Amino acid sequence: MSDLTKLTIAEARDALRKGDTTSVELTEACLTAIEGADALGAFVHKTPEIAMDRAQAADERIKAGDAPAMCGIPVGIKDLFCTEGVASQAASKILEGFKPQYESTVSGQLKDAGAVMLGKLNMDEFAMGSSNETSVYGNAVNPWRAEGSAEALTPGGSSGGSASAVAADLCLAATGTDTGGSIRQPAAFTGIVGLKPTYGRCSRWGIVAFASSLDQAGPMTKTVRDAAIMGQAMMGHDPKDSTSADRAVPDFEAMLTGDIRGKVIGIPTEYRMDGMPAEIEALWEKGAEMLQDAGAELRQISLPHTKYALPAYYVIAPAEASSNLARYDGVRFGYRAKLDQGDGITEMYEKTRAEGFGAEVKRRVMVGTYVLSAGFYDAYYNRARKVRALIKRDFDMVFAEGVDAILTPATPSAAFELGQSFDDPVQMYLNDVFTVTVNLAGLPGISVPAGLDAKGLPLGLQLIGRPWEEGDLLNTAYALENAAGFVAKPGKWW
Repeated sequence: MSDLTKLTIAEARDALRKGDTTSVELTEACLTAIEGADALGAFVHKTPEIAMDRAQAADERIKAGDAPAMCGIPVGIKDLFCTEGVASQAASKILEGFKPQYESTVSGQLKDAGAVMLGKLNMDEFAMGSSNETSVYGNAVNPWRAEGSAEALTPGGSSGGSASAVAADLCLAATGTDTGGSIRQPAAFTGIVGLKPTYGRCSRWGIVAFASSLDQAGPMTKTVRDAAIMGQAMMGHDPKDSTSADRAVPDFEAMLTGDIRGKVIGIPTEYRMDGMPAEIEALWEKGAEMLQDAGAELRQISLPHTKYALPAYYVIAPAEASSNLARYDGVRFGYRAKLDQGDGITEMYEKTRAEGFGAEVKRRVMVGTYVLSAGFYDAYYNRARKVRALIKRDFDMVFAEGVDAILTPATPSAAFELGQSFDDPVQMYLNDVFTVTVNLAGLPGISVPAGLDAKGLPLGLQLIGRPWEEGDLLNTAYALENAAGFVAKPGKWW
């Protein structure tokens, strides 16, 4: 078969079962594509030996007739997931040389299902960023280019390497994590599908923590069907994670009928923001019409506390990060600064953290430490927690009134140029304006590519579902995907 790397998971699974190709051939094709794509900066730790070993084992398993859906499928793993014996740095200098002797639950489940790990993928340092420009490895680059321009674009963040690798057909799918939109925003910027499951669906064990009450792993794939297949393999209860939900994971792929007749789709008035590009507004309206034409009922809804979501998120997330990142001090693992004669333990901590963390991580740790400090805890952190409860209540009330899913834009713009200076960090944080509410409320959300802007760059729409109803959400996304008919691919320049 030609163009093996362009296959979807579903197509590759069927081809493997029929004997039209082998996992070894698929894996070799992906490894060749990766070797020729260093300009994208997507893969930062390549693991060809592991990949070939797993591909050979997958082929044996398929021949024996004992093969789950993900068996033999080559995937990339975000550098936030601990992988046994393989560098797992969270794109930070402070974890330089760290090779865990254990496997994260999610990557372990994919391994057990027979998926083939091609390597580790670039990301923003400790998942803090919206453009993949805070990585110790350097920028990940979007495979798309604006028409008539050779300027490098961001693939989004923090899962920028995952998005770039999938969009450029370097792997058939990739893992991502989403704390405030880090799966959905990069997916929208690169024309792929990104699913953020309900908080607690995927185990967080073995994933380097950013903000523990917000982080959630999910699949980044070429199609909604692929998100259903890979998502099911990643989800499930894990007794090692106290926040993991003990709920059965249904067969999501079997739920993809595309029939959404009678479903109620909420259109929130608060997501119409001042200065939103006309193209985003038009795509949103077109997406609503597509769902209506497919038999869904549209309903205007109100989520009144949405306007407070971004400031609440940027209090809660840094607060949790400052606590989680306190463990990185150069004592037991990772980078340790060179000390001068006479330096003690305090100087070692200070120098190691000063040299090991990047500017954005330091900024968020300092903000988080400030909002948790005596005198400011109630004024900032506790108030943000109360706002979070109100945001969740808004969604609960809307769903209780019969809304099945909510349609919004995924991002406030198409991918922007790398190196674009923002005078104020808050300008960068605004990239998460449509996505953070989903994390604050612990809901499932999915970004589906739905069109191109005037410069030929992909734009995505976001669907937000009821908690634990990923199957229903995926089916609505499947209907939207079918109606949008998005098939555009980036032209190869790398």
